[in-house]
Amino acid sequence: MAGNEADDQECMNISFSGCGFLGIYHVGVASAIKEYAPNLYMNKVAGASAGAIAACGLISNMCLSQATSDVLKIVALARQHQLGPLHPSINLMNILRTGLMKNLPDDAHKMASGRLFISMTRVSDGKNVLVSQFDTKEELIQAMLCSSFIPLYGGTLPPTFRGVRYMDGGFSDNLPILNGNTVTVSPFSGESDICPQDRDSQSFLSFDLTNMNIRFTSRNFYRFSVALFPPHPEIMSSICRQGFEDTLRFLARH
Repeated sequence: MAGNEADDQECMNISFSGCGFLGIYHVGVASAIKEYAPNLYMNKVAGASAGAIAACGLISNMCLSQATSDVLKIVALARQHQLGPLHPSINLMNILRTGLMKNLPDDAHKMASGRLFISMTRVSDGKNVLVSQFDTKEELIQAMLCSSFIPLYGGTLPPTFRGVRYMDGGFSDNLPILNGNTVTVSPFSGESDICPQDRDSQSFLSFDLTNMNIRFTSRNFYRFSVALFPPHPEIMSSICRQGFEDTLRFLARH
């Protein structure tokens, strides 16, 4: 946990990493937090890419069961094609936009402003930008689309936020740390506060991917493939359950 652990828990922040289709892990984490530790998202919440969407869903009280169902529908659609999510008939940006418009409350931008921090990468210079003020629901959704845009997966032309082109926040800061205590969440085994504990996760060999620590484990190599090309919906559901269970383990220790 980043920050002084002696601080009041009510001042805690939480940050969700970018992780592609592994974002369903974050849904499990968010479900456990809502049920057992709502104090963790009473202050500030941050995220990159899929983590930004999870953070927004948590802070705006999005229906997480509906979010899970929507993710599994996207997975089923992608698996119908040999190229998976890269198939030209699949427009992930449009699917994301439609889902967010449907599932987010109309005043989501008001709940998010000042509390939700979305990591984006500015296309012109590759610099990281954290945005936390949103004038409309559409602007909030546009920020999440920018944070989630990966070339080829999302198309060829990066989306814009307030007239500036951005792409996936994971390219510059995949796990933004906020001031004060920040509980970090990642579906990759590593040094994040909430993450899988692989059997070989005690290995000292690891690397940092734009602020997110990842250990060299066999399961992590598999997770990289899942992040890019989703497996069967049943496996995705088990990843969601693991996020829930890993969160309970973290809460039991703190």
